[in-house]
Amino acid sequence: MGEPERLEQVKPIRPGDRVLRRGRRPKRRLRLAPNIPGILKFVKEIITQTPFLPILSVLVVLWLIFSAGIYFVEHETNEYFSSYGDALLWSLTSIQTMGSPHSPISSMGKVLHGVWIVVGTMLFWGAIIASVTSYFMRPSQQPTKQIIATLQYNLGILDELSDEELETLKATTEGLIETRLKQLRGSNED
Repeated sequence: MGEPERLEQVKPIRPGDRVLRRGRRPKRRLRLAPNIPGILKFVKEIITQTPFLPILSVLVVLWLIFSAGIYFVEHETNEYFSSYGDALLWSLTSIQTMGSPHSPISSMGKVLHGVWIVVGTMLFWGAIIASVTSYFMRPSQQPTKQIIATLQYNLGILDELSDEELETLKATTEGLIETRLKQLRGSNED
């Protein structure tokens, strides 16, 4: 558990009083190493609890498809797209809004270029924004835990509650239990 709390005596304000205060703790040192377990837990939650992987998968598939499309449309007319690797690099720079000094020449290449910039940018930034938003919104999507915590608190101070507060507590508790029983019975019938 740690060290027991040290108390030190302080000069009393009135004679006969005994005043104690917490002992001064040593200053904490700055932690230079990152919290690796915390980072890994965060990454695991992002991957398992948010839409990051499905969106990223769609992005990678579309990246490969659009790169192949631009390569086949432009490789004979544009010297910059001489290999599939060049097309991959071009499409990667296009979705990251960095742009590329080389643009498609043919009209079909320009259409692919425009569509890829819009779709790729939306998916790239959408994956990041959707994952972060859903990660931080998860606690607010579980109001039952907050209700249960409130009920537990109220049960702890049962003697101090008024008649009206006790009736509200009873109705809320019964409603939660009935709702949960309906959910369980409904899932058992499926």
